[in-house]
Amino acid sequence: MAKVYLVGAGPGDPELITLKAIKCIQQADVILYDRLVNKELLSYAKTGAELIYCGKQPDHHAMTQETIHHFLIRYAKSGKIVTRLKGGDPFVFGRGGEEAEALVKENIPFEIVPGITSGIAASAYAGIPVTHRDVSSSVAFVTGHHKNDRQESEKWESLAKGIDTLAIYMGVSNLPYIREQLLKYGKSEDTPIALVHWGTTDIQKTVTGTLATIVDIVREEQIENPSMIIIGEVVRYREKLKWFKENIQTLSPISEAL
Repeated sequence: MAKVYLVGAGPGDPELITLKAIKCIQQADVILYDRLVNKELLSYAKTGAELIYCGKQPDHHAMTQETIHHFLIRYAKSGKIVTRLKGGDPFVFGRGGEEAEALVKENIPFEIVPGITSGIAASAYAGIPVTHRDVSSSVAFVTGHHKNDRQESEKWESLAKGIDTLAIYMGVSNLPYIREQLLKYGKSEDTPIALVHWGTTDIQKTVTGTLATIVDIVREEQIENPSMIIIGEVVRYREKLKWFKENIQTLSPISEAL
C-alpha cells in the first residue's frame, strides 16, 4: 500500500542511522534525499528504486519546498512507497512538519521516523555534553536565521537570560549578529562557544573560543556551513571529554577546562 515515510538519516556518520530508517530505505520505491544525507545510506536502496536529489544550500535550492511536496504527493498517489530522507531529524529544522501537513491535506498515509539531530550528535562528537548536572539543566535548539522585528529581540533576550546551553543551527553567516544579541542581553564576553564543522564525519573540525573572540577565530579558520554552534559553560568540558579524533588540528582550546 502506498505510504510516505519522513525519515531522519542522522547527522552524517552512516552508523548513526536507526534500524527503522534503514528498513524504510530498503522498502522504498522512491527516495527523495537531502544534501546532508550521507550517500552511503543510499546503498540500502533496493534495485530499481528511483533516487531523487532535492538538496538545499544557502541561497541555492535544487528543488523548492513546494516541488518536494508535489513529488511526495504524486508518487504516493501513484501507489508507490516513498521515503523522504532528511539529514538529522525530520522535525528539527527539517521542514518535516510542513511535508506532513501537505500529506494530511491529500489524505496520504505517512509515518515519522526520528533521527539523531546534529545539535546533540555534533556536540557529542566534539566532547561537549549539551546538558550537565553542574552547569546546564536546560538546552535550546535555535535557528541561526533572523528577522528584524520585536519578536526576534524578545527571542534572543529569553535565550540569553533563561537557557544554559544554546545549540544553534544554520548560524555561521549570522555569527556576528548572534554574538551581538547575546552580549546585548547579558551574556558575558567570557561565555565559551564552539563551532563543529561537518560533525560526526571524517572531516569534522572543531574550533572553540569565547563570545569575545569567536568571530575572529571563525574567520581565520574559514569555518562555513554545515556547522553547529554550541554556546554555554558545557563547552569547557571539551578539553576533558574530547574522544573523536579529528583530522584537522583544532584551534584555540578554551583554557581552564572544568
